[in-house]
Amino acid sequence: MKKIKALIDRVAAWVQSQHGKKIIYIVVFGLVAFWVVVRFGMIAAQNKLEIYNPARAAAQVGIPVEVIQATRTSGVIREPITVKDNRVYVSGPRAALLRTGQKVCDGEIVSVASGIDLDTGMHAVRTRGVADGLQYAEFCADGFFIPVHVIENGHVMVAVGDQAMRRPVTVTRQDATTAYVTDGLNDGDIVIMTRVNDGDKIKIVK
Repeated sequence: MKKIKALIDRVAAWVQSQHGKKIIYIVVFGLVAFWVVVRFGMIAAQNKLEIYNPARAAAQVGIPVEVIQATRTSGVIREPITVKDNRVYVSGPRAALLRTGQKVCDGEIVSVASGIDLDTGMHAVRTRGVADGLQYAEFCADGFFIPVHVIENGHVMVAVGDQAMRRPVTVTRQDATTAYVTDGLNDGDIVIMTRVNDGDKIKIVK
C-alpha cells in the first residue's frame, strides 16, 4: 500500500509540475486536432457519396423533357364500330361522330339515323361493302394531331423558353392514341410529352 501511495504522490507531483502540465496540454491539443481532422474528413466523404437528388437538379438545370413540335397536317381519327350485316348500332354521342360517305375499311357509311331504334334504344348506322366484325370509321381532317396522353383536363403543357406553361386546347375528336386539336395550338408550338407542372423549369432532351 505504501508503494502504491508513493506512486500516486509522484504522479500527482508530476502533473502539478510545469513539465507535466506542458505534456498534458500537448496531448489534449493533439487529440482535439485529430478529432477535428477526422470529423471534417468524414463530412467531405459523405458529401462525395451524397445520393443524387432529382428535385435539386431540376431546380438548378431543369426537368429533362421530351417534346414534339405542333405542325398543322393531314391526319386520320379512327372511330371503332362493330358491323353485322352492314348495320351498326351506336349511342347518340357516337352517332354524332359518324356521317354519310365516311370510309369504313373497303366500304363506307350510307346513312346515320337521327332517331333511335325502338328495339335497341340506339342509333342505327347502315354501311355498304363492310365485312362483319370490328371495323374503323375514318375521319380525315387538316389540323393538329397530338398524342392523347399529353392532354390532361383539356390542357397541354407547352415549352416557353425554359419553362412549362399550361395551355387550354379544344379536342374535337380522338381515338385510342391520337387527338385532333382545333384550337389552342399554333404552328411551331413545342408540346411537352413528359409529365410536368405549370411553371416548372425544364430542359428539352434533344
